[in-house]
Amino acid sequence: MKLFLRDHLSFIILYIISMICLPIVIHRLDDLSNHYVYFIFLAIILLALLLLFRYIRRKKIYAYLNGKGLGADDLLIHHPQAPVEKAYANQMRFIQSLFLSKEDEHKDFLHEQQLMISQTVHQMKTPLSVIQLLIQTNQLKEPNLLPEWQKVKKECDKVNFSLNQLLTYGRASQLLADLKIEPISLKSLVQEVANDLKEYFIEMEIYPRSTIDEKIFIYSDRKWLRVVLYQLVSNAVKYGEKKSFVLIHYENGQLWIKNKGEAIPESEINRVFELFYTGTKGRIQGEATGIGLYLVKKILSTLHHPYKLSSAHNETIFMIDFSGRLTAAK
Repeated sequence: MKLFLRDHLSFIILYIISMICLPIVIHRLDDLSNHYVYFIFLAIILLALLLLFRYIRRKKIYAYLNGKGLGADDLLIHHPQAPVEKAYANQMRFIQSLFLSKEDEHKDFLHEQQLMISQTVHQMKTPLSVIQLLIQTNQLKEPNLLPEWQKVKKECDKVNFSLNQLLTYGRASQLLADLKIEPISLKSLVQEVANDLKEYFIEMEIYPRSTIDEKIFIYSDRKWLRVVLYQLVSNAVKYGEKKSFVLIHYENGQLWIKNKGEAIPESEINRVFELFYTGTKGRIQGEATGIGLYLVKKILSTLHHPYKLSSAHNETIFMIDFSGRLTAAK
């Protein structure tokens, strides 16, 4: 109520002047009935002056409410004049301080979460490496048990892949701080990924076929782009038909990764990039985590590489557009 009265004090003063003071002054000078039009004229002039005065005092808040003429730095209304502006500015300062404190708490929580994920993954990787070393040693000592050791090795590889994926997910929150844009030989990067997945290709009886020229260089971040290609190629193998090929083709600034296999339903094409969404095929196989394509989307968006996923007629194609990030052929 106090703020309301303070904000309408000028109207109260105008009313007193117009309805009490003006008639008295005009009556003393002459009869009011002979100057009624003059009284209305003076009242309108006073009202216009009052409105102009109120507009000048409140123009900052009007501009803010209209969303024009003010930037983010003017959100608090510096040097407020009118009572309503001062009240608004005080409330906004309180909200801003509360927001900043919550933001600091959230950043601390994310940092702790990232440290916890990183530490947990590294702690799990140590015994996993020991297990893999024991597998290799026993494969040489006990050739008769080779199929059993192969099964154990396969499960260890799955755990290792999931741990690496989790570690990458934890680091992706600081993606911008970790970028290093440089010219990259696309063919050599694809070959590195294919070599890392060599055993997976053999196990799934699917083989890579690359048609990338050695002279193709692009500007990107090598480490994060490698994560993207590793995820896409491993997905192409995981969901591909046996005895088929994963074709990695480059043309007109675009990289195409194609595989033969059951197509992704059209209703799931956009949803597969959502975090923890596994889709129909992921539920059937039971090995999908719903993290891989989310990371692909986040990394490619940060690197400003447009991409597109399409799937039809037993063929799935993932396209990455590097046309805006090419260097001269070397």
